[in-house]
Amino acid sequence: MGVLGLVTLLACLSTGGRGKIFTRCELAQELQENGMDGYEGYSLANWVCLAFYESGFDTAAVGANADGSTDYGIFQINSGWWCQDAQSPSENLCHVRCQDLLNPDIKDDINCVKRVVQDPQGMEAWDDWKNHCEKQDLTEWIESCNL
Repeated sequence: MGVLGLVTLLACLSTGGRGKIFTRCELAQELQENGMDGYEGYSLANWVCLAFYESGFDTAAVGANADGSTDYGIFQINSGWWCQDAQSPSENLCHVRCQDLLNPDIKDDINCVKRVVQDPQGMEAWDDWKNHCEKQDLTEWIESCNL
């Protein structure tokens, strides 16, 4: 089993397998209900695109980084700055435990990404957004979602 497989397995075990993989439209609706459409100038489609490339819409996603930090949840929120875990020191700017970002209730994840995009980098804080979503036609991400 590779490192990525092991990390994924550990994430599932640590959350008791209680994560959720959203559909594209389920996520779009949840984000819209939580005020993300147009938040800090980013369309709903940007947020859906980001979540797809960061986690495949999986709330239990965990990713290890070369610097020793870990990314958590559907938006892959980094433990070095935004949430507190047991493995690495953190600024914990979202005032949340990283483990709390791995369950199906993404309200704390949404509150944290709202904080992340208030920084000057905005959504450029996520490389996957820069590489796959920025300056792209993102209409397909919310197409046919009946929002």
